[in-house]
Amino acid sequence: PGSGYLDFYLNNLIVLSSRGIIAYEIKNEKNKKYFKQIKNNIEEFIDEEQFKKNKWFSLKDLFISDNKIFVSYTEEIEENCWNTSLLSAKINLQNIFFKKIFSSDKCVHSKNNIDNEFNAHQSGGRIYSLDKNNIIFTIGDYRNRFLAQDDKSLNGKIIQINLKNNKYKIFSKGHRNPQGLFYDKENKFILSTEHGPFGGDEINLIKLNQNSIQNFGWPIASYGLHYSDPKKIKIKKYPLLKSHQNHGFIEPLKYFVPSIGISEIVKIGEKKYVTSSMKDKSLYFFELSEMNKLINMKRVQVFERVRDLIFKNQKLYLFLENTGSLGIIELKGSNV
Repeated sequence: PGSGYLDFYLNNLIVLSSRGIIAYEIKNEKNKKYFKQIKNNIEEFIDEEQFKKNKWFSLKDLFISDNKIFVSYTEEIEENCWNTSLLSAKINLQNIFFKKIFSSDKCVHSKNNIDNEFNAHQSGGRIYSLDKNNIIFTIGDYRNRFLAQDDKSLNGKIIQINLKNNKYKIFSKGHRNPQGLFYDKENKFILSTEHGPFGGDEINLIKLNQNSIQNFGWPIASYGLHYSDPKKIKIKKYPLLKSHQNHGFIEPLKYFVPSIGISEIVKIGEKKYVTSSMKDKSLYFFELSEMNKLINMKRVQVFERVRDLIFKNQKLYLFLENTGSLGIIELKGSNV
């Protein structure tokens, strides 16, 4: 699919393709909108050599804040050994010169690993800001499930990165593939979404200012199932227990069985949110109660895979993968 990501800069809609093209929306003299490319140096970090190896090696997110642009990507740290890294630059509309600001010193080998499984779709890569000096960043497990519970690994984690010194700390663990990320500044919590295996997509609430790393259970607890496990080898090692709380983990706000291919999450009002889906080709509108329980969920079909969402000026902007196009939905009050 034609994958891409969206954000805004000075009221200009910015688009990043999964292969590193960046463009912004402008109007011509006839008031017709079109996109103009912005030169950039992303090919210095990932290019055709990696793209040809598999379609899952690509750019993973775009985030713009405080005149800075951030882009995440699957980095081949060593030959056939991968992890998710982060680029940043001062943003302008002519030529963006990226520098790498974060990369793990460990990687997951695509051919030589403990479980003989690898999948770079499970790479995470979502970016959001906590404040001017700190961002949060998701890293998937690359289907090396055990890494999500290993505090010495950044895989299967949401981390906080200090932009002044590029130091990081683990914010939460036990994640499989976080594909949506939002920091609600007013309510002081983080919402994340992540793909489960065969079933078990999740919406999670992550609290701030906790004394320990919050653990969301993967791969010990999940409401999904293993894709294939005829000899019961995986289930012995990774049991996917159906209760999180009973085994010392944090329960999701919501889980989906079957999976919907959950993707980005955004806020559209006071404790009102939207998350998108790819497999289900729908949007899910919901609210959180005073006790932060998920209520009033409403499904709205859009009939295409929705990779990314941005909310601005009472409009939802959607990146639609099936046709590689953009959709705009105007929200009026509580009506869509």
